[in-house]
Order: sequence, then C-alpha cells, then structure tokens
Amino acid sequence: QVQLVESGGGLVQAGGSLRLSCAVSGRTFSMYAMGWFRQAPGKEREFVAAIKNDGRSTYYSDSVKGRFTISRDNAKKTVYLQMNSVKPEDAAVYYCASPRDMGYPGTRESWWGFWGKGTLVTVSS
Repeated sequence: QVQLVESGGGLVQAGGSLRLSCAVSGRTFSMYAMGWFRQAPGKEREFVAAIKNDGRSTYYSDSVKGRFTISRDNAKKTVYLQMNSVKPEDAAVYYCASPRDMGYPGTRESWWGFWGKGTLVTVSS
C-alpha cells in the first residue's frame, strides 16, 4: 500500500521560509517522480512543483518559480519543498503526490495517482 505523509507545515511570516517534507512508503521511491500541489480555501488544487525520479529535472509553477525548491533524497524516500520568500498567497494546504506509473506525468492533477493528506501552511502578513 502506497502511503505519502507530509510534514513541516505551520505558521510562517511573509518573507520567511518553511520546508515541507513528504515521506513515502509502499513503493520503490527512486523509480517515480514526485510532486507538490496546493489548495487554498475556495480554490481548486493547483500544481506547485515536481521532480523526476533521479532528481535531475524539476518543474515549477510560475507563481513559485525562483522562490520554492523541490528536492528529494532517494535513500530516505523523502521529497522536500523549500519555500523561501513566502507570500500571503502561498497560504494553502500542501499535498504531496506520486504518479501511478513511471515517468513524469505533467502538471494535471488527474495524472497523479497517489496523494498524501496534506499539511497546512499559514502565512502571516
């Protein structure tokens, strides 16, 4: 059974930093891309960032490019999202995701098969 467990959410001041983690179990972590999505109140869930299985390619939404960094540690079966220069509009529940198949599935939510329960990021201005 594939499980994704996010951690690291909390309250951060605008302009500050936060690092989210997602631990994965139940599959060979190093074979699959990983992604982060977020959902703000009243909005649809949106793509934030993704990383290929070997960590050599990363993808970002325009809204976080240059501020957020996705990385992974295949030995620890964990993916990270380093959030810098956080803005009030970054406040959301952040979800970790993994595709059902190998390869990079793209930014569409429906292409990602496994999800964590999310971790809440609150931004104070």
